[in-house]
Amino acid sequence: MNNIVDIKYDRMGTSSSTNALGMREMQAMTYEVRERQYLLIKAPPASGKSRALMFLALDKLAHQGIKRVVVAVPEKSIGRSFANTDLRKYGFFADWRVAPYFNLCDVTNEKNKTDRFKEFFNQHTARILVCTHATLRFAMKEMADEAFNDTLLAIDEFHHASADAESGLGDVVRRLMAGTSAHLVAMTGSYFRGDGVPVLRPEDEDRFHRVTYNYYQQLNGYKYLKSLGIGYHFYQGQYLRALADTTLLDTDKKTIVHIPSVNSRAATGDKYDEVQQIMDIIGDKVDTDYENGVYTLQRRSDGKLIKVVDLVEDDANERNRVQSFLQRMSGRDAVDIIIALGTAKEGFDWQWCEHCLTIGVRGSLTEVVQIIGRCTRDCEGKEHAQFTNLIAAPEAAQDRVEVAVNDMLKAITASLLMEQVMAPSWKFRTSREEAEGGEGDRRTLVIEGLKPLSTEKTRHIVASDLDDLKATILQNDMIVKAMGGNTPPEVINNVLIPKIIKEKYPECTDDELEEVRQHVILDTITKGGEVVVGSDGTRFLKLSNRFVNIDHLSIKLIDTINPFQRAYEIMSKSVTAPVLKIIQDTIAEQRMSITKEEAVVLFRSEIPAYMEKSGGKLPEPTDPNPQVRRLAEAIAFVRNEKIRHMMKMTYEKEGGNA
Repeated sequence: MNNIVDIKYDRMGTSSSTNALGMREMQAMTYEVRERQYLLIKAPPASGKSRALMFLALDKLAHQGIKRVVVAVPEKSIGRSFANTDLRKYGFFADWRVAPYFNLCDVTNEKNKTDRFKEFFNQHTARILVCTHATLRFAMKEMADEAFNDTLLAIDEFHHASADAESGLGDVVRRLMAGTSAHLVAMTGSYFRGDGVPVLRPEDEDRFHRVTYNYYQQLNGYKYLKSLGIGYHFYQGQYLRALADTTLLDTDKKTIVHIPSVNSRAATGDKYDEVQQIMDIIGDKVDTDYENGVYTLQRRSDGKLIKVVDLVEDDANERNRVQSFLQRMSGRDAVDIIIALGTAKEGFDWQWCEHCLTIGVRGSLTEVVQIIGRCTRDCEGKEHAQFTNLIAAPEAAQDRVEVAVNDMLKAITASLLMEQVMAPSWKFRTSREEAEGGEGDRRTLVIEGLKPLSTEKTRHIVASDLDDLKATILQNDMIVKAMGGNTPPEVINNVLIPKIIKEKYPECTDDELEEVRQHVILDTITKGGEVVVGSDGTRFLKLSNRFVNIDHLSIKLIDTINPFQRAYEIMSKSVTAPVLKIIQDTIAEQRMSITKEEAVVLFRSEIPAYMEKSGGKLPEPTDPNPQVRRLAEAIAFVRNEKIRHMMKMTYEKEGGNA
């Protein structure tokens, strides 16, 4: 298995070193704007969002008139991130303390959570409460909004909220913003959802001050971790057989294995049996720690003992016992492998994790971001983090080939987004800006024809929202279908992507949309691009599958490059030729009818090039190549449009003579 994404980092130490107040880089950025009423913190896992919230909250309690703090997390296990924390010894003015009675994520006290939540607002001793999103929603049904006046509400993993009217968490946010003096801090490592619904309504989002700290800043600023790999293994048959027949499960690495959902195509239907079979692949069971839920297995090859935790178990008492142990464990040797299904994802902190082995396609890009975040925490002794997705490849005899192809494309789409958010970016300058001089560095590219960002709106989108916009683009059905290798780059860059940008930012003018389009495509194509120096000293930038003179870059040239070429390369290298043909044919059958915009682009560029290669022959609708059939469809569309236009002209002319 080769990695699709393999990124090296410089280990600058900037994201983990602290200032005089004990704050890391992202935390200091957030603390600078601590007086804002509404804050949205977009930062990756392990960047220190929970402690950033502690600094903010303690300052608001001491200096900003806030009387109480409520922290809401999506699940109980994440509550450990907001446990008592000593901050004074690192230079801050106060420590973070949560009274056990008002730590509603403590699995040892499950009684009367909603009542304790309401009680918190009627007492004056404890000032901090930690609860789950569910507890917050339930309690808010029984409380007046005004109770949250002079309260800071911090919501972790904020992407669980939604602008949808039916979203309980989103409704809480809207109610507090509309009718109270509450302060809000929203924190997330992935500010996009898998269902296409925005997290906040545009008018609400505009009231939040955003602190954006990207994945590359985080990973490049670590002390220990120096590389990240993202790879895929495509199998046929049952995943358990594939797992046993390969070296994917390296038991020398601290690993989280996420098995597929019971109802997914990859699952066998019996999750408990799957756990037992995975344990059997690891080794023979030699001991069970019933108090903590830890199984000790002996590896058959050399007798090494492997400690395994099972988080798939549904029994509440068993789960609570295991989660309590995971919250308490403090050493690298406590656990070697965790087997999970719906847990051990967002907010789960196991810093020693080196490998996330995920079986089956995930429900959304958000979920993939969160899973990868489990292995990208910085930890002494860990130099490489690895994410591996085990995905079923389509088979000719399979009944649901279309589903298999879509699953495969979803997985590859996720890898492309990960490369986009985790690899270093280039900065872009217009030819005019270069001529005028000024600042530029070794990662600055001069692009002929690049439009300058002319408004505050476009500058904000490019500076803060580019990764979110790319996620929207990569989740779009049109783009997924364009990844089969049969859609010309000009169609993707000048038709499909602009349409998606227009839908996301309908208030933008045509000029603003073009500015954003250029930067999205430039950033996507050049992300992670390598500079190669020729024998004569000429510098070339490797873009997709071609080398381009770094001094001759232009928007016109960029528009001829498929920003998702990597997806096709991944597929063609990872599966056999017959399977690749199944994928291409399935995508071709799923594609929507041709649009006027696509037909025009193909008619102007692709069709003349095809006719030149084929000696003047027109593309045929019966050609076995799906791309040639698309060209024939474009010709038919243009012909029909021309006939309709001529008929309209004749009708209008006759009407004028009547």
